[in-house]
Amino acid sequence: VQLQASGGGLVQAGGSLRLSCAASGRTSSNVGMGWFRQAPGKEREFVAGINWSGSNTDYAHSVKGRFTISRDNAKNTAYLQMNSLKPEDTAVYFCARGKYSLRIVKDTDVNYWGQGTQVTVSS
Repeated sequence: VQLQASGGGLVQAGGSLRLSCAASGRTSSNVGMGWFRQAPGKEREFVAGINWSGSNTDYAHSVKGRFTISRDNAKNTAYLQMNSLKPEDTAVYFCARGKYSLRIVKDTDVNYWGQGTQVTVSS
């Protein structure tokens, strides 16, 4: 399974970006997906997770109300809509594919990692 993340870039504070994560290879849609991020000098942290059907989501407190995770199983793709971006959202964002049907909420739920896409928010 390969995960290809895209959609990162440079945006001003208050702006929006939409990240995509396309899965290829021997994939099935019956596992959770998620997004993590890692800022310079910091550990990787959970951002958002979604279960296999899209009916259950979870968010880090720092992004709740601003970010929305979704998925399109017909396209084997997960998305992260990021609104009201802040400079502290600057990080490399990684998509992840889970081991289970439940939503991803931590590193140990992850079976596959994408390569990461840079998000930079200027003040």
